[in-house]
Amino acid sequence: MLIVSSCAVKKYIPEDELLFTGYDLEIKLDSLADVRDVADLKLQLEEVLTPKPNSTFLGMRPGLHYYYKVNKDSAGFIGRFINKKVGEKPVYLSDVQEETTLDLLRNRLENRGFFFSNISSETLKVADLKEGSVSYKISLPDPYRMKTYQVEPDSIPFYHVLENQVKESPIALNSRFDLSALKQERERIDTNLKNKGYYNFNSGFLIFQADTNRYDNKKFDLFLKLKKDVLSKSVKPYQIKTVNVYPYNITRSDSIAMDTVGYAGKDYIQKSNFFRPDRLDPFILIEPSDLYSPKKSKSTSRRLGSIGAYKFVNIEYTEMNGEANDSLNYLEANIYLSPLNKRAIRAELQAVTKSNDFAGPSLGLTYSNRNLFKGGEVFNLKATAAYEVQIAGSNNAGLTSTEFGLGGDLIFPRMLAPFTVDKNYFEYAIPKTKVSLSADILNRSQLYSLLTFSGSFGYVWQANKYVTHELNPASINYVNLLNTSEEFDAILSDNPFLQSSFEQQFISGLTYSFTYNEMVNQQKRALFYVNSTLDIAGNSISLWSKENEQGKNEFLGLEYAQYAKADVDLRFHYLLSKESRLATRFFAGYGLPYGNSDVLPFSKQYFAGGAYSVRAFRTRSLGPGTYSPDNSDDRSFFDQSGNLRLEANIEYRFPIYSYFKGAVFADAGNVWTTAKNGLPGGEFGSNFINEFGIGAGVGLRVDVQGFVIRFDLAAPWHDPSMPEGERWDFDLENPVFNFAIGYPF
Repeated sequence: MLIVSSCAVKKYIPEDELLFTGYDLEIKLDSLADVRDVADLKLQLEEVLTPKPNSTFLGMRPGLHYYYKVNKDSAGFIGRFINKKVGEKPVYLSDVQEETTLDLLRNRLENRGFFFSNISSETLKVADLKEGSVSYKISLPDPYRMKTYQVEPDSIPFYHVLENQVKESPIALNSRFDLSALKQERERIDTNLKNKGYYNFNSGFLIFQADTNRYDNKKFDLFLKLKKDVLSKSVKPYQIKTVNVYPYNITRSDSIAMDTVGYAGKDYIQKSNFFRPDRLDPFILIEPSDLYSPKKSKSTSRRLGSIGAYKFVNIEYTEMNGEANDSLNYLEANIYLSPLNKRAIRAELQAVTKSNDFAGPSLGLTYSNRNLFKGGEVFNLKATAAYEVQIAGSNNAGLTSTEFGLGGDLIFPRMLAPFTVDKNYFEYAIPKTKVSLSADILNRSQLYSLLTFSGSFGYVWQANKYVTHELNPASINYVNLLNTSEEFDAILSDNPFLQSSFEQQFISGLTYSFTYNEMVNQQKRALFYVNSTLDIAGNSISLWSKENEQGKNEFLGLEYAQYAKADVDLRFHYLLSKESRLATRFFAGYGLPYGNSDVLPFSKQYFAGGAYSVRAFRTRSLGPGTYSPDNSDDRSFFDQSGNLRLEANIEYRFPIYSYFKGAVFADAGNVWTTAKNGLPGGEFGSNFINEFGIGAGVGLRVDVQGFVIRFDLAAPWHDPSMPEGERWDFDLENPVFNFAIGYPF
């Protein structure tokens, strides 16, 4: 057994050395000092304290221990392997350069306005433990504060340009001197001037000078000036003279005959009208006679990249020296677009294992055309086939499921509407129009076949980096239950709630989805994700419906569903380090059937349990409420559902080695019904908090550049289907194994 305590490493420390255990930084204020952000200042100063001591874990130093074992003793293979992963070279008190650190602290304080600070250090040694530390003490004076901020008059003829920038400055009067704030101010001015046409301007052309001569009370005047000998072209704006667009920019294109077509003041140079200029022009914000603007260049590049037909977008500017005059210089803008392969075929073969003991292969074939009508239209045609068999674990072993599907999507990279929208209205990205049609036949042996047709027309719009809207004003589903067996008919007769959910075959309505996703920004430690959806069906077609003999309304001879459904998916991730995080999720959803419907259609109901839900329960086997199947070992096709769902999850994710990641998690959730004709115990009530299915477990993930294969093993902690008094039981003897692709949330 290896001991990795403090005593275990003490014997390895050389006689003339002390192990460095860390710093203590104490900041005090002078009696007259007015400083409000001492805590933030302390964090900034601690960044310059080097070297860092060896890491500890529960008072031990395992990294240092394994370093010594390998370098001082003859450690075995396991010891050498652990040292390679966690070993740390010892840090001694002699490695600390106190005078250098004092100079660094003084420099950082002066950069933040604290001049003439009193800084001292003290070395603390504990010979018995062979340890030492260093204490730094700082007495802060009152900082220097800005009285005025103005442009140096010597900056003529650029004086008025800089004066306008100073008026917009976020630096407030009476703020303390801060070198980092001045650097940010210089970059802000540079960005603003470039977007006003100053193509050759550079932040290095600007100089700040602080003058304290007029004051005796730690005040200063801040002057902004232009460096001497700056070239005249650097302080003169540039205007776009010509715009050349190359929609078919490929290698060896010199041997391809190119045609030049003028459209909207731009020249489109390509082979045989590869991309229609009138379709491409709305994505381009760079216009002749406009002043040069990096912001417009970036927006144009992003918009062109969103079309889906191009692999690379490259925008280059060339100075037109012969065209310059006293007030303007000119640029030629060249936009090079490198297309993806227009046609592609993708095949996907998967082996699927589910937590309800069903397993089998699935095959998908997708044909894509990325420029169908020479306007960036993307057409996808996908055929799928799947076969599953229940292989073990229940009385229904041998049951099979087959599914065949055919679907097509046509995505227009523009908004198809009866009205015209100016291309500058949508600054970040132009909405896309998506038309979808699909058909699917599902055959569940010994139970039923289900034929489904669906279609939709709608828009997808990315409003900014984080926000996406998706609106489908027309969404249609037709579901027909076929070839039901006597066994399934018996299930339906015993469960009026389930029977009603299959009766209404036609769904026509509107769907809307809002997504806010900060997960794309890994620079922040706290990341939020929100997805909210709204689904309303049956209202518009009710205007043309007719009542049948059963008192239900029909449209084109089909009984239609009428309901409103809304749900929200909230996620919060907190990054503990570069590769570890705490991930949480909360989901709430409710569907309200009304008018022509007593229950939600089966395809619109909520389910709980499985690899993306409460992982301690098998797929779609949790709930509703406290419902308990007659046969506890029945893992058949009978899905347990409801029209209300609540769920919460928490997961700690951490690295193991290379592509292997680990997780510890807990899940809680359930579904309920709000109708009186649901399953026994399934109705939502005031005691719902005691009806959550709760489970916990561990996971192993193989994460290869974002492609994640996930293995989760979870055991139920609270099973609402059990009798009261027997629900709390951490059933480690019957864990549930989940295999899935991607993270659960």
